[in-house]
Amino acid sequence: MDDLHMISSRFSRVTLAAVATVGLLALAGCSGASDDTAAAEGGGDWPDTLTFAQVPSESSAGIAKANENVIAALEQELGLEVEIQEATSYAAVIEALRAGQVDIGSMGPFSYVVAADGGAGVVPLGAVADEADAAASYVSYGIVAADSDIETIEDFAGKKVCFVDPTSTSGYLFPSAGLLEAGIDPEKDVEPVFAGGHDSSALSVADGTCDAGFAYDDIVDRVLPEGGQLEEGALTVVWESEDIPNSPTVASDQLPQDLQDELARVFQEVINKPALVEAGICSSEDDCELPEDAQYGYIPADDALYDGIRAVCDITQSEACVA
Repeated sequence: MDDLHMISSRFSRVTLAAVATVGLLALAGCSGASDDTAAAEGGGDWPDTLTFAQVPSESSAGIAKANENVIAALEQELGLEVEIQEATSYAAVIEALRAGQVDIGSMGPFSYVVAADGGAGVVPLGAVADEADAAASYVSYGIVAADSDIETIEDFAGKKVCFVDPTSTSGYLFPSAGLLEAGIDPEKDVEPVFAGGHDSSALSVADGTCDAGFAYDDIVDRVLPEGGQLEEGALTVVWESEDIPNSPTVASDQLPQDLQDELARVFQEVINKPALVEAGICSSEDDCELPEDAQYGYIPADDALYDGIRAVCDITQSEACVA
């Protein structure tokens, strides 16, 4: 328990404002939100355009392409234009949602808790899933190059270690807890590198830029190998986290209530491969592309799903959890 308390010193030095600055510059002025969409219980005019912000977990160049069918479904169902925006960090998405510069955001589980409990005004629309009835969870991997002499997470001490983002659940929060449980301070006992994406973290370990690192399971097991970016067997998994709830997509509660309800309906009922084929957006399930962590699509997710993340925050008393 004392080791877990140590994580708060690390988080307290990583404020959301600091990591959000660059991302907010990229997002500022891009939102379709207007005064007409200011919060009103069940009322207000719909905007003409919705802005959807996302942090790349695979390839920044592929965000628009990976979300083509998501955007098509939203536009077809809602009759609104949807613009996709790449954000530089989860903190940038949170602050843009808080400021009314973004209408929809893809988040990690930890960044969702930061946003929801920190007054950013977010409503969960759905969580990514591999199958319709799949458990809404995944794990983080601690990884090393296949020829590395690092065999356990305890061996990460003194090494250059790649993380993803300071508000990434599987790329920082759970890995930090894992390091602490191994007696390693993630600030003092390793040389931390924030790679900016799960793909970048994994590839940086594979090419030797980092001695070890962290990334979520599917990016290592499937996405990068299938994309030809990582050879089979190039990485060795030496640590796995506990189960982590799947990443949610959220809406700003500044949107009219009826639009929030419609967005939830579309994500939960329409943005999945069988429904997209039925809607004529995809020709077949095999050819129906979705973001890499949504192999099936989206399933319902409520705020309580993320109470496990809150439990970690309660243990650490981290300022970042409520910033």
